[in-house]
Amino acid sequence: MKKKFSIKKPSTTGLLRWVLMLVTVVVIVYFVPTEDRNHYTYEVNRPWTYSLLTAPFDIPVHLDSISKRHAIDSINSVFEPIYKVDNALVKANIAKLNERLASTPDVPLNAIEKNNLTTEISRLYSNGIVDQATFSQIKNGELPSVRYIEDNTAVSVPTTEFLSPRMAYAMLDSLFGNDDRYHRTIMATHLADLLTPNVELDTLENNRMLQEMYQRATAPIGVIQQGERIIDRGDIVTLRLATVLDTYEEIATERGGDNISTSYYPLAGQLLYIILIIGALYSYLYFFRPDYYNDSRSLLFLMMMIVAFTVVSFIVVKESFSALYIIPLVMVPVMTVIFLDTRTALFTHLTVTLLCTMVANFPLEFIYLQVIAGSVGINSIKELSRRSQLVKTALYVFIAYTVAYVAIEVMQTGTIERLSTRLIGYFAINSVLISFAYILVFLIEKLFGFTSRVTLVELSDTNNKLLRELSEQCPGTFNHSMAVANLAAAAAQKIGGNELLIRAGALYHDIGKIKNPGFFTENQYGVSPHNGLDPQVSARIITSHVTDGLEMAEKAQLPEAIKKFIREHHGAGRAKYFYNTYCNAHPDEDVDPTPFTYAGVNPRSRETSLLMMADAVEAASRSLSNYSPEAIQSLVNKIIDGQIADGLHNDSPISFHDIKIIKEVFADRLKTMYHTRISYPDLKKPAGK
Repeated sequence: MKKKFSIKKPSTTGLLRWVLMLVTVVVIVYFVPTEDRNHYTYEVNRPWTYSLLTAPFDIPVHLDSISKRHAIDSINSVFEPIYKVDNALVKANIAKLNERLASTPDVPLNAIEKNNLTTEISRLYSNGIVDQATFSQIKNGELPSVRYIEDNTAVSVPTTEFLSPRMAYAMLDSLFGNDDRYHRTIMATHLADLLTPNVELDTLENNRMLQEMYQRATAPIGVIQQGERIIDRGDIVTLRLATVLDTYEEIATERGGDNISTSYYPLAGQLLYIILIIGALYSYLYFFRPDYYNDSRSLLFLMMMIVAFTVVSFIVVKESFSALYIIPLVMVPVMTVIFLDTRTALFTHLTVTLLCTMVANFPLEFIYLQVIAGSVGINSIKELSRRSQLVKTALYVFIAYTVAYVAIEVMQTGTIERLSTRLIGYFAINSVLISFAYILVFLIEKLFGFTSRVTLVELSDTNNKLLRELSEQCPGTFNHSMAVANLAAAAAQKIGGNELLIRAGALYHDIGKIKNPGFFTENQYGVSPHNGLDPQVSARIITSHVTDGLEMAEKAQLPEAIKKFIREHHGAGRAKYFYNTYCNAHPDEDVDPTPFTYAGVNPRSRETSLLMMADAVEAASRSLSNYSPEAIQSLVNKIIDGQIADGLHNDSPISFHDIKIIKEVFADRLKTMYHTRISYPDLKKPAGK
């Protein structure tokens, strides 16, 4: 027969893996801050890290930012603002008043008195009426004088006579004493509407004169000629040099293509750099953690953490290069060690650190600080069992950052006088953010279905509602679960399994028995309710504790990791007691095993396999009549070998070496539990007493 060849189609997980890598690279490249070759990253009062820079063209030397700010503040403190008088407004309002006096029938004034009223209003306008905000400045002493432009000359005018509209109206009302006729006229003609500001800020002229003064005060104080040295490697970047460098970059940008790289090489370099780093992480996972590499959930978790913290770092660094140290990058390895493992946490931290180095002001210093802080964070949190440990981790990380920074700064400068208190403040903010990582732990658990050690510790508390209900309604089952938890945890410790996970899973694996506690041997006292029942009915009641347990776990919102123990602790095995009983009672019948089979799945992890073994061994050990070491060892071998023969562990990654260790641990533990006790002799009383 001719052999047929076929192309193997990529799995869904494999396709998702490479799509995830592509998306990660594209997103990071998109957010990398764009730079040109004439842009330098530096920090004031720190050494220049580039080679000698000479002026390619004449560069004017401006005042530094502090001197410039001081000059501008000095101008602002003595500058008299430019105001203007709106004479057209005054004429228009006076005309409106005359019209109202002529057209209002209730005005009791004669022509002379009307003229007196108009004259007084004109006098108020001649004093100057300003808006309420300007009047408040005058009243508070903030505006003692203003200037008018008269014949192209600025004339200073005191503001002591200026009035607000409200004050002008009050003065007008008080001028005529108790003459009620004037008061009635003022009210009838709505004079308050006509007393509007006629003196206002001349915005255009004021800004023009102010800008001219700014330009004169901040004019260049010198010129660096073409070819002249600007700064060399190791020189301290002073405020003056920082100003010169800013001017250089501005001029280079304005000149365009001659000085700014229009090549795509920088983008290609960034793309290759990111691909190599992400590729290195993928290689690590492929060779050393294939379980994570083949698990879409774990891979998605790692990529999301890397992208999120890298992109945030890129965004923050646009505001300040030093602000990069505010980003709690140590949170990435902390989250990784909580949900995955320490080695992956360290490799992931190096990945994020190398990506963020693209925008770091001092790359080697940045890598050094992050490696030190990340190592401390991983070592301090590797056995997280209480959320309060995160606060300690944050403190340790702050100390690590500070000590490492002091060490490298003293090494480079030879003094502690140049230590940046601002940078130490950034370390403190960074650590405070790390202390709130428990919020992120909660979100990751909900988003990815992970279960942290903190959650497992909380679930293992026997005061939890579900476990308390189990202990009250099924005391025998509760004691059995506790014994199984201890037995399985001891074996898990020896084979390198997740001891805390299997302990929590063992405590909850039989919660389904709460619905029918009396039908299970460990809870029976006296006559068994199975007596007189058909073996199929009894088997259905016994096997249903798996589905009942899953329903209760779903209602109690237990993590998926715990549900796996409930679902897999009997696998697809049979309730052998009732199956054998039924077969013995019907020797001529081809018995269908389905009614006697548990509605679960066979174990798919080392921990669930271990629980299946511990559950069966602990239960069977209670029926032993002889607790000799040989009998116990024989029981352990019989139970576990029987499960293997039935194929119940075929889907589990557990090894024969693990099983050998498990058998030894189980036998040793059971020997200790059922050891022969010493018979205490009775006290013999002397004769005659």
